[in-house]
Amino acid sequence: MSFSAQAEGADIRVRDVSVSEDELTVALMDGRTISVPLAWYPRLAAGTPEQRAHWELAGAGYGIHWPELDEDLSTEGLLAGARAPHGSVDWRSPLAPGQ
Repeated sequence: MSFSAQAEGADIRVRDVSVSEDELTVALMDGRTISVPLAWYPRLAAGTPEQRAHWELAGAGYGIHWPELDEDLSTEGLLAGARAPHGSVDWRSPLAPGQ
């Protein structure tokens, strides 16, 4: 049997999200806080502060969706330290090739 935060009784659903100019911070229902560099997620980094502040719960609370940025992250991925796939820069980003 593989290790699972759920198997340990941890509640890894999202309680709150904040995004600064440099960091994504996600508070979980079990009291933990995950903070990662915003640079790991180019779509979020390319968004305006208003776009980054407009997030929604997804996947019964185990995910976060930014509708204006077409970005989705899961708490499982955040806990595993998963970055956005290479080359996933949003087409609206000034960093995108050909822009």
